[in-house]
Amino acid sequence: MNIRCLVIDDEPLALQQLVSYVSKIPYLELVKACSGPTEAMQAMASEKVDAIFTDIEMPDINGLEYIRSLKNKPIIVFVTAYADFAVEGFQVDATDYLLKPYSLADFMRSAEKVKQQFDLRNAASSGKEKPVASAEEETNNNGEKKAAAGWENDYVFVRADSRTVRLKISDIQYIESRKEYVVIFSENSIPVMTLFSLKSIEEKLPKDVFMRVHRSFIVNLTKITEVVQNRIVFGKDASVPLGDQYKKDFQNFLNQYFMK
Repeated sequence: MNIRCLVIDDEPLALQQLVSYVSKIPYLELVKACSGPTEAMQAMASEKVDAIFTDIEMPDINGLEYIRSLKNKPIIVFVTAYADFAVEGFQVDATDYLLKPYSLADFMRSAEKVKQQFDLRNAASSGKEKPVASAEEETNNNGEKKAAAGWENDYVFVRADSRTVRLKISDIQYIESRKEYVVIFSENSIPVMTLFSLKSIEEKLPKDVFMRVHRSFIVNLTKITEVVQNRIVFGKDASVPLGDQYKKDFQNFLNQYFMK
């Protein structure tokens, strides 16, 4: 399913760049290229729009004001030359923030974040998310009850874009810090990006299950499949680096379970 998007910029060359980059992403479908919010409003009145890539500094109405005015917000990516707007952008639940000048690779990374949010929204609206049992109801593959790692329930709620998403703690593999926000990677589900500091989320997670192993990563110790040199591996496709200052604590954890 294509992601139908608007691009908005009052500078013709910048708008042309957005149009060109959208055309290079197979799952993005351009609804309209708009020179300002007024034109975008007219397009949204008659067209289905899943995502908006918009400049901030524009005449009459700037991008932030326009997005704040929307009752049902699509997925938002701000595109601007002013880094000072980054925090405000995330406060209105922007999925990403592209700082001009940006490359096609930068745009592709933002487009992938848009796709993750789009897939999450579709899964939620179609009822594909499975109900989460309480800690007392949760069982393992042998039908035995599982402990809740010190939590009353085995789930947390996080803000992702304009939605609140429920995540099973026991499914989380690792958490990565990306500047002002974190990305939570879980088994068999799409990564969730939320405005949060790694330190704050570390304080809220059960310490007997989650460990900081790098300045940018927290891992679920129960999901580790192997350790290869300075990489912590989860299954076949995922791994994170082990930072020097965290090696001692991580080795102490491993020592508890070594067969002697």
